[in-house]
Amino acid sequence: MESIRLIYPICPSRHSSFLLSHQSPFLCEPSLSLKLRKQFPLTSQNVLEAASPLRPSATLSSDPYSETIELADIEWDNLGFGLQPTDYMYIMKCTRGGTFSKGELQRFGNIELNPSAGVLNYGQGLFEGLKAYRKQDGSILLFRPEENGLRMQIGAERMCMPSPTMEQFVEAVKDTVLANKRWVPPAGKGSLYIRPLLMGSGPVLGVAPAPEYTFLIYVSPVGNYFKEGLAPINLIVENEFHRATPGGTGGVKTIGNYAAVLKAQSEAKAKGYSDVLYLDCVHKRYLEEVSSCNIFVVKGNIISTPAIKGTILPGITRKSIIDVAQSEGFQGPKCSLSLCFGIDHLNGFGLTLILYVFVS
Repeated sequence: MESIRLIYPICPSRHSSFLLSHQSPFLCEPSLSLKLRKQFPLTSQNVLEAASPLRPSATLSSDPYSETIELADIEWDNLGFGLQPTDYMYIMKCTRGGTFSKGELQRFGNIELNPSAGVLNYGQGLFEGLKAYRKQDGSILLFRPEENGLRMQIGAERMCMPSPTMEQFVEAVKDTVLANKRWVPPAGKGSLYIRPLLMGSGPVLGVAPAPEYTFLIYVSPVGNYFKEGLAPINLIVENEFHRATPGGTGGVKTIGNYAAVLKAQSEAKAKGYSDVLYLDCVHKRYLEEVSSCNIFVVKGNIISTPAIKGTILPGITRKSIIDVAQSEGFQGPKCSLSLCFGIDHLNGFGLTLILYVFVS
């Protein structure tokens, strides 16, 4: 059984990568809060295209306190991307037209849903995905959790659901990670995948928004998303099926978007491919994204990625890569990319994938 000494700062970071703290609540500086609201108004038409400042890490407190814990007894060197049940999940509820109240941690397990719940009958649900990482000194970092909270708010508006505030979202994530801290892999062994869910849990028979909503978070330690690890993977371009359509919900992280890719993805994997690269549904020639991540095309010092126009998810890793690439002197146009575009490298960026080079 491996043990590790954890260090928690007394004060939370106000940078984009938040340090976890037992004591201090997440406080958003008024100037930052106003800036974020101006950059990301909560409408489905303007989805996280503007870039907020990216800071690679947060500053450790000069006066931390520490504790020693035993890590979970699993084979950290053999983590794949699959569900590993952990200790706790977080649940918070509200009624339609209301606001979310203080949530609570519960032991991880099954939840009870009415058979006529909106999420079961009409797919009224969203999810997010982010990760916690352990540093060499034992401290735990989150990568830009406020961006996930903002994206969930935008998706909730599109799906006619109330949503937690950004502060509630970040605090819930922190509480859940700290309650499951023994499941955060050692540095370099993987990460703790965090899955927030927002769903219409109240009963409804006719097509209408649910009367009650549940916000839930669970976590699982994970390794690489693809079995190939960081080696190049093979994609097949899909000509028949499409992930999203103009005017639909392709620009938000609703659960139905992912059910729609299962058939094409299953057929691709049966043929030996790793995943599917989708084209636009109008012209059937412009690149959009892979089943679970955005794409970038590299040609010389130009990094191109499809523009956010309502059919592509505004990935947080995508936006971060654009920030970093532009700071390093790369040109980063967001445009329509056809299959005939000259390509030096094709890369996929998503939180579960991080960075892969596609060779097909």
